[in-house]
Amino acid sequence: MAFLPITFKKLLIWILGSAIAAGFCIPAAAATFKMQRGVNLDMWTTWPNESRWNDEGVLLPYPEWRKTLGEHNFLALKQAGFDFVRIPVDPSPFLSNRTAAFRDELYRSVRQSVHLVNQAGLKAVVDLHLIPAGDNRGIGMTEVMNDPALFERYLEVVRTMAHTLSQEPPEQVALELMNEPVVDCDPAPFYQWPAKLRQLFAAARASATRLTLVLSGGCWAKADFLARLDPRDIPDDNIIWTFHSYEPFLLTHQGALWAGDFIRYVTGIPYPPYSVPKPQQQNILDNIRQRIEGEAPQMRRAGMLAYLDEQYAEIDTPEKLSAVLEAPFRTVKAWAEKYGIGPEDIFLGEFGMIRQEYGQSHSMPAPWRAAYLRDVTALAERYGYAWAVWSWGGAFGITTDDESGTLDPVILKGLGLK
Repeated sequence: MAFLPITFKKLLIWILGSAIAAGFCIPAAAATFKMQRGVNLDMWTTWPNESRWNDEGVLLPYPEWRKTLGEHNFLALKQAGFDFVRIPVDPSPFLSNRTAAFRDELYRSVRQSVHLVNQAGLKAVVDLHLIPAGDNRGIGMTEVMNDPALFERYLEVVRTMAHTLSQEPPEQVALELMNEPVVDCDPAPFYQWPAKLRQLFAAARASATRLTLVLSGGCWAKADFLARLDPRDIPDDNIIWTFHSYEPFLLTHQGALWAGDFIRYVTGIPYPPYSVPKPQQQNILDNIRQRIEGEAPQMRRAGMLAYLDEQYAEIDTPEKLSAVLEAPFRTVKAWAEKYGIGPEDIFLGEFGMIRQEYGQSHSMPAPWRAAYLRDVTALAERYGYAWAVWSWGGAFGITTDDESGTLDPVILKGLGLK
């Protein structure tokens, strides 16, 4: 009686192998964790210097939003129509020697943060969120990517965080192993990220077999770099693949001081740009040109002016803007279809438009931001992808201000929420 099952199994293996060899992808099983509409929480607001990290009162509770957000804030998110939050957790304190005496308490505090979110009826994605460079804020992305010993220590953080969350209901919490890895952006004979991603995956799975893991491509988690990955290298169906999009950058980051030496001079462009008459568009661009000519380093001015014209020309009609917005989604869809990944396992982990840069007087009108958010969420939902807007507060906040924490009704409407 054993002959028939064995024969059938061999036949099935042969069929699957033949299909793969012929280039056909067998659809993978979907991840355990399900999500639709979310918001990123704040990571830091005070940015305490690492010299103070030996003081439990400075870091705990962790993440820092625990000191200002409470149950009523999460109930408001739930009532508005969000079903999950993405919780950025800076791994740097877990890598710092200054926290050795209470590091276990830091991990427990992250788990308590998940409980706080879950109790309000929201799911949670714990996002290990290195900042690009450490400076006096501990170890950053640059150090982890460039130092093999530090990467090994980061792997241990991933193992421990996965273990910390391993007993949570897998329908309620997922773990993102590294936010926006800054690696492989420049052409190279070979790319580092696929091998590092396999190491991160193995570290997490060694500690948590049921937890849904969230994985991205390299180079700031851009769609093009997700499309470089072969997901068959990750032998697991309980995976959600993520990408980020802030396109078009010229509009979404206006006035940001930390996003390069060009965009800080760009303010006042409406969304969409063609929503105002051509003469008004030219006046806005002329004001930006005057700031560049008067304030930018002399050797950079000509390049910045040319770049401004080039970038604006890509978004100055409905057709052009639509193409720029949709390009990342088209890229991800083609990749997912190639490998048999369903849209329920794709996650737009970050998108957003700046509200007001810290310390600057210029602010983006809420209706402009709402129009942008409406266009991006409409795309995500048409493609069937979950999304998480950046962010609760701060420069990109969806609240009216950082003091009251009141959700902006204009922004909520743009997101298609209550």
